[in-house]
Amino acid sequence: MNKFENLKPEYKIWFSSLQGDGILGDGKWKILKQIDECGSLVKACEHMGITYRRTWNDLQKIEKMLGFHLLETIRGGQEGGSTRLSPEGRRLVKSFDVFHQRIDKIMQKEFVRLLDDLNL
Repeated sequence: MNKFENLKPEYKIWFSSLQGDGILGDGKWKILKQIDECGSLVKACEHMGITYRRTWNDLQKIEKMLGFHLLETIRGGQEGGSTRLSPEGRRLVKSFDVFHQRIDKIMQKEFVRLLDDLNL
């Protein structure tokens, strides 16, 4: 039995400003994807078990740091409101998806190399 067979790599990806302020990482990427799926920030927060107010504030900070809107909101009426990704927000999520897939492949490849090295 290989003593390392029960291991798997775990990591998080995030971007920060040059001053070290977090801008976008796995958590916000996931909430943006959920908003896109649900069409609602409230529903996305409920689905992920996170607070609306904090998430809204975090997303506004990200927009300010990046200089563009991530979301487009429609105020409620009889049908209720909705939130969707702006074109720039959708492009950011898609680009982060691609980046993440590339990094995942690299991490898996390097993890296999690590396991090979450990089994010498």
